[in-house]
Amino acid sequence: MPGPWGASLYECRIAHVRTAPLRHAFAHRTHLWLVDLDRLPPVPRPLRPLAAFRAADHPGAPGLTLRQNLDAYLAGQGVLLDGGQVLMLTQARAFGHLFNPLTLYWCHDTEGTLVCTVAEVHNTYGQHHRYLLPATPATVPKEFYVSPFFPVDGAYRMRLPVPGERLDLTIHLDRPGGRAFTATVRGLRRPAGARELLLATLRHPFATLAVSLHIRYQGIRLLLRGLPVQPRDRGDRGDRRTRKTRRTFRLRRREAPTP
Repeated sequence: MPGPWGASLYECRIAHVRTAPLRHAFAHRTHLWLVDLDRLPPVPRPLRPLAAFRAADHPGAPGLTLRQNLDAYLAGQGVLLDGGQVLMLTQARAFGHLFNPLTLYWCHDTEGTLVCTVAEVHNTYGQHHRYLLPATPATVPKEFYVSPFFPVDGAYRMRLPVPGERLDLTIHLDRPGGRAFTATVRGLRRPAGARELLLATLRHPFATLAVSLHIRYQGIRLLLRGLPVQPRDRGDRGDRRTRKTRRTFRLRRREAPTP
């Protein structure tokens, strides 16, 4: 169950396994928050440097709330939640720093039924992209430049169940020739409150900065092993693919049987 702040903290192990064109694996530990977008944790002022949730750290208008920005995005995709619950899995801004490679939103209708999942991806170039998943597991074309060692091709296979006592997420990247990359997130839930936040900070000080530095360190290792950097495509390829995903989602919604 959520803690006194109506949220949960997950003590996590995040693993990356690259299988092509060379094998490379690493893992790190951190903590992630699961929060209700309509009831963000009421972190006391003295502890706010340790955990802050800001709309400006995610896509949308900084003057709107996280919930308003997500609803606006979903409405643009033809999805209306009518006030249903949205759960967000993310890292919080800590000590003035934030880098969130992946933020997930589980979007429910007013009856509590999961309508869709949104995977929000950020890269180290300050860019972001959202994938709309009607259900999980789901397969979606890769539309966004993330690792400098992979081009924008292939497809993601995502298994993203709503977290419970355990967090268990898996994302595969399939490219021509087979699976190229797998990321997993495994964690155990803890109730979010002042005590648990302090303990999580002691276990993982400067957690978001550590993630950013760790990604760059692994990139240097790959460069030293001779893996070539793939140039970024600065065209609008991703926008066209996003429109295709939107049409597919609407079609599935329209064809769904009426209960």
